[in-house]
Amino acid sequence: MGSVGVILPWEHRIPSVAREGISRVEPSERASQANPVGVNPEDAALAAACRAGDLCAYERLYRLQGARMRNLARNLLGTQSDAEDAVQETFLKVQRSIATFRGQSSLVSWIFRILVNTCHDVRRSRMRRKEIVAEEREEGATPAEPRAPEAHPTLKLALERAIGQLTHHQRDVFLLYEVEGFRHGEIAEMLEISETASKNTLFQAKKNLRQMLEAPRSSQAGGA
Repeated sequence: MGSVGVILPWEHRIPSVAREGISRVEPSERASQANPVGVNPEDAALAAACRAGDLCAYERLYRLQGARMRNLARNLLGTQSDAEDAVQETFLKVQRSIATFRGQSSLVSWIFRILVNTCHDVRRSRMRRKEIVAEEREEGATPAEPRAPEAHPTLKLALERAIGQLTHHQRDVFLLYEVEGFRHGEIAEMLEISETASKNTLFQAKKNLRQMLEAPRSSQAGGA
């Protein structure tokens, strides 16, 4: 599986990959925007206001979570324009289905679950379009000259490519936990899996990333 062009904001990069593990990223917005698992009174009040059609409540929700949502969507989709479209579509879905929100999970977890599913829909649609274009160009097309691979990719670029080779499930859990700072309980609610499954998936994602990132370094060391 090749790279899908995942983009990590440079301020959220993982600065080093040690053999004993990948350190958790600490984005600047985590402290102010992290939400505990469960529903707190403010969360319930905001959900009630949204159900009542209060536009100010939706504006507040966007101010609180919009930047975080765009960042996750950009990492999942690879482009800012697709991320903006996905966030906009997510808020439209939230408005259409807010009446179905029963408060069994936090409002934020519920919204991010919709966002992740929306991003998956965009990716599937993109892949279908690529398949159609490839079929149309298959006959009589002149193959393009392959580009020479970069000799010394930066760690950031190598990490982006490696994340792009994870499974969708592993990439979702890794980005939600390591970049966005969600807890495993919140991720479990968003992806509708158990907390143990979230932890195991993150462990496997880190293991795969270490293997992918250490292989090029070993090759370079052997050729030195």
